[in-house]
Amino acid sequence: MMKNTYIAGIALLAVAGSAFAAGPGPAPVNLRSAGDFVILTKSGITDVPTSAVTGDVGTSPITGAADLLTCTEVTGLVFSVNAAGPEPCYIKNPTKLTAAVLDMETAYEDAAGRSRPDFTELKRGDIGGLTLAPGLYKWSTTVSIPTDVTLSGSSNDVWIFQIAGNLNQSNGVTIHLKGGALAKNVFWQVAGLSMLGTTSNFEASFCARH
Repeated sequence: MMKNTYIAGIALLAVAGSAFAAGPGPAPVNLRSAGDFVILTKSGITDVPTSAVTGDVGTSPITGAADLLTCTEVTGLVFSVNAAGPEPCYIKNPTKLTAAVLDMETAYEDAAGRSRPDFTELKRGDIGGLTLAPGLYKWSTTVSIPTDVTLSGSSNDVWIFQIAGNLNQSNGVTIHLKGGALAKNVFWQVAGLSMLGTTSNFEASFCARH
């Protein structure tokens, strides 16, 4: 669960973890070493405390001082490319971060390059209250999530969301996974800005560029 967390630049917000599944919908995006992080960004993290982030966080090539999360908000490791970052928990590891960012950029291009969407301009980008089947979704506009959304499918199903504009998830809104659907098989590719509102819950692999 995160509160008013804003991620800019090419960024990854992911459920770290395991091997890829194959099922209905598009093939999953291979995050490679970027999947070791739950938040990975090239240009910084703006946070209005208190957030709860479970997993490792990294900033590169930007200084670790651009990570405005606090150590108490992160259950995991906080990586930086230099001798800066949230005190006292950050770890300097530019080699690991450089490799992960390259993998993140590859994953972004993969997700953005998927063609033949199953759903185009669904609800003109206002998807609040919907139950979404596996597939490739594409919007040329901003996508808003003002109320809870459900992704319904099995543990082998895959969702990819291509968003040419911004992604705005309202305060207190949750993306529910139903029928065995797994967060590791859900990918949001966002070309614009992304805002996760107060007490919102976002579990997926999320690649953004600004």
